[in-house]
Amino acid sequence: MGVSDRASHPSFFHLVLLVFEAVLEVVCVSLPGYIAARQGLLDADAQKFLANLNVTLFTPCLIFIKLGSQLTAEKLTDLAIIPVIFVVQTLVSYCCSFLVSKCFRFKKRKSNFVAAMAVFGNSNSLPISLVISLSQTLKGLHWDRIPNDNDDEVGARGILYLLIFQQLGQLVRWSWGYHVLLAPKERFLEEAERADIGHTRIEQGQEHYTDNPNQTDPDEPLVRTRNSDDLERPNGGFQSGDQTPVTARTYSYTKLSSRHSDDEVDDDTGSEETPSVIGPPPQGPFLPRQSSQGHILSFPDVEGTAREAHEADQTRLQHWKASLRRNGDRLRGWFKKRTNAVYQRLPTHVQKGLTVFTHGTTRFLHGLWDFMNPPLWAMLVAIIVASVPALQSLFFDDGTFVRNSVTRAIDQNGQVAVPLILVVLGANLARNTLSKEAIADMEHPHAERKLIIASLIARMLLPTIIMAPFLALLAKYVPISILDDPIFIIVCFLLAGAPSALQLAQICQINNVYVGAMSKLLFQSYVVWILPSTLILVVCALEVVEWASAAT
Repeated sequence: MGVSDRASHPSFFHLVLLVFEAVLEVVCVSLPGYIAARQGLLDADAQKFLANLNVTLFTPCLIFIKLGSQLTAEKLTDLAIIPVIFVVQTLVSYCCSFLVSKCFRFKKRKSNFVAAMAVFGNSNSLPISLVISLSQTLKGLHWDRIPNDNDDEVGARGILYLLIFQQLGQLVRWSWGYHVLLAPKERFLEEAERADIGHTRIEQGQEHYTDNPNQTDPDEPLVRTRNSDDLERPNGGFQSGDQTPVTARTYSYTKLSSRHSDDEVDDDTGSEETPSVIGPPPQGPFLPRQSSQGHILSFPDVEGTAREAHEADQTRLQHWKASLRRNGDRLRGWFKKRTNAVYQRLPTHVQKGLTVFTHGTTRFLHGLWDFMNPPLWAMLVAIIVASVPALQSLFFDDGTFVRNSVTRAIDQNGQVAVPLILVVLGANLARNTLSKEAIADMEHPHAERKLIIASLIARMLLPTIIMAPFLALLAKYVPISILDDPIFIIVCFLLAGAPSALQLAQICQINNVYVGAMSKLLFQSYVVWILPSTLILVVCALEVVEWASAAT
């Protein structure tokens, strides 16, 4: 870093203006979502639908375009320091969340929520907007190792660094975060919580029926108790699962409707919920039908004909599926017979080794298949395309058929991802749209406030205090070329204390994990604390850049 090209950082008020511009951009995109939610256009179901749609379609397109077009095999080797810094930041943030959770005495589910908020920072919308603004306004960010470096090149490098951090975060976010830290509530029920729930149900008069009266193991499955729907029906029979017999109910012949006789037999289990002693009444095109409204005579209508045609189509589809299943079973049986013949000719020790290897490989592949989701698949495909120059040229070079058709369509879908995330973010801030499950999962206001405070400390305060000296020492003493780029140091500082990632709101909505607390946390992060936090980070980054450049 050249000293001659380095100027002192701009005035404090100029930095305030730059940061305020970047924050205001996020607010302006999120505001329509908030207004739509307040007017009832984006209720809880609509928000969850948009979140699922974004995860399934738009986010994978964004990942493929950004990662596949920016990375190359050469850049992957030159940028090897970024994964190291990412791992250090992740470990520091996780340790901070662990200490904060211990101080607040959180249980496992709350501790995992705080860990997710601390580990997964925003590396997309807000930092990208801020890096672009800083590259065009701050002087002295040019890298002396690049001839004729300009503001556009500075901004492009900053976006590239952010994208690499972003994809690394996506990999961990949609794997560890989605499946473990922000998993649905059922996976986090501890024994004490299950005991409290059982005790509460007993106090409310909801008896637990079990086939084993001497049951002492709390993990042993219990037979379900009767629910509120059964208690509200005047003639409701007792249903508590497959292990307890259900008392048969009898109905008069005149009150048994044809709809019940059709729908209740055609369910997945093939059993009738309301059996009749006499059996279903005869039906035919010239026989009177019974109506659910109590009328005896009901002649064939268009709706009945359409339903019969639909049932015929369903029957043909089932026959087709059954034929495919039989052919597949025959093929698997033939393949298994051939492989078993070869397997029996092998020595015993080789057979044992193959058995262990096949069993382990099968379990790993099944677990990997269950673990993958659309963003991770898109990331895998993008890395493959970026690693093969011919594929990257086919998808991203101007003038190719694939670039003008497939890649352009994927790019248009990817441009929807970030705005849609921000719109859903604005809708999340409208508390009137919380779903019934989210309302039922809401904590006491005091407990929710503690959860938000712990998340803010573990994400925006402690990691900055720890990572700032570490990044300063790296920039001054580690002889790696990329650490000499001023915009890279600014990117690292911005990511060290950035707010929690916006996509965490999507995951919380999908898995129904502390949705109310998440909306409050986003409001505190992106409205209340973002301006002073970003100002501190930018000032610290510029001071480190000047200090490191003075050593050279």
